[in-house]
Amino acid sequence: MPKQSTETLVPISDIREGLVVLKNGSLLMILEVSAINFELKSADEQIAILQSFQNFLNSVDFPLQIVVSSRELNMDNYLKMVDQVAESTGNELMKIQAYEYSRFIKELFSLSNIMSKKIYIIIQFYVYEAPKITGLVQSLKGMFKSKEISKELTEKQLGTYKGQLLQRAELVYGGLAGLGLQIRTLEDNELKNLYYQLYNPSK
Repeated sequence: MPKQSTETLVPISDIREGLVVLKNGSLLMILEVSAINFELKSADEQIAILQSFQNFLNSVDFPLQIVVSSRELNMDNYLKMVDQVAESTGNELMKIQAYEYSRFIKELFSLSNIMSKKIYIIIQFYVYEAPKITGLVQSLKGMFKSKEISKELTEKQLGTYKGQLLQRAELVYGGLAGLGLQIRTLEDNELKNLYYQLYNPSK
């Protein structure tokens, strides 16, 4: 069996213009969404949030995914900075407080597994029309066609498809605005970092 390169296993063809171009002929726009502390809300507020979210889901007529990424929070760089500040200060009281604070954080992390969570909404748009189920030959052709399309997108085509995704993103913004959530679209460098971390979880 011939060896496969890592590139063949990654479904991404390109990342540009704030879009992820997949090899299957579809485009993705990824939105990062803030979280809210649901448990601290009153009973009436919780009901209102659930109803608003239900209305949002019922209003969506296009494919989207909600992804929650959990990672162990890494505080090494922050603690190094605190220790550097403690060493460089001439104020003995501040130095003692900084060392005590650093020790407290280290003990806290040793006792519990503190996680960092990020929430993403992934909006998808297919470049080509899906072939009819009854046409087996057309379906097979569509599979190969999708790979060709993802490699041959012009800037004009990409701009057109991006406009379609932006319209869908506006619907997401509008549907979630009433929940008190902050939403933003990831740019190229952020998308590359996100996928790098997903494919390299230990980094």
